[in-house]
Amino acid sequence: MSHRRGHVLYESSQFRADVRAPAVGKRGWQNRPPDGLRDPAHPGRAFTPNEKYAALIEACGYVPVALSGDDYVELLPALWRVVNDYGIKIKNRIYDSEELGPMRRQHSGVQAKHGLWEVHHDPYDVSRIWVRDHHGDGGWVPATWKHLKRVPVPFGDLAWDHVARQLPEATEEELADAVSALLTRAHAGPPGETGPRTSRRERRVAARTKNTGPSIPAPKPAEPDQPEDEPDGESLAEVIPLGLFDPLEDPWRRK
Repeated sequence: MSHRRGHVLYESSQFRADVRAPAVGKRGWQNRPPDGLRDPAHPGRAFTPNEKYAALIEACGYVPVALSGDDYVELLPALWRVVNDYGIKIKNRIYDSEELGPMRRQHSGVQAKHGLWEVHHDPYDVSRIWVRDHHGDGGWVPATWKHLKRVPVPFGDLAWDHVARQLPEATEEELADAVSALLTRAHAGPPGETGPRTSRRERRVAARTKNTGPSIPAPKPAEPDQPEDEPDGESLAEVIPLGLFDPLEDPWRRK
């Protein structure tokens, strides 16, 4: 019986080692000096991959590359959602666009997520989301918030969560109007004797919403085409360049 229990414990320990192996590899291998990673200037010392990478950066430098719009979207927090007939729901907000048509009520093909679609969102800007096209080239399909026009200024999840806690039974339209009212009161400043007072928490939420901008940079507007100058039949006057002024030159001897 003891041999049997020892055999069971041995298999259990092997299973735990296999589960922890990927996590240990990420933390340990980068900081572990392998015997084959040597430096000609220091042949008696072995370097870790992180140390060697830092030495190469210090010697050769690096070229900073600006992120593209897709790179910014890729770095945003991710959620997994169903694309319904009405769109995608996130925190009682509905997002929709015409480009989501082929995805509605369809399996994404990601078996690990049970057919859900990968959605990236900006916590500081609830106006839009991005859905990965798993059936296409893997690009991003933008979708806008259904009630975006109800709130005249941009805001994030902080203001939305604040009013949602105060109005747990409110609809999406009522929450949007409550956020708009909150930001309007904060923008108007301290109320008069008859106006409604704003709590300290509401002022803090409105201030953080105002000071926090979207994570995605706004696209640059297209430059208007400049019309070509059409000749009107008049000839331009001849341009005579001025000579250079020399303070040491005798003005009376100037030709």
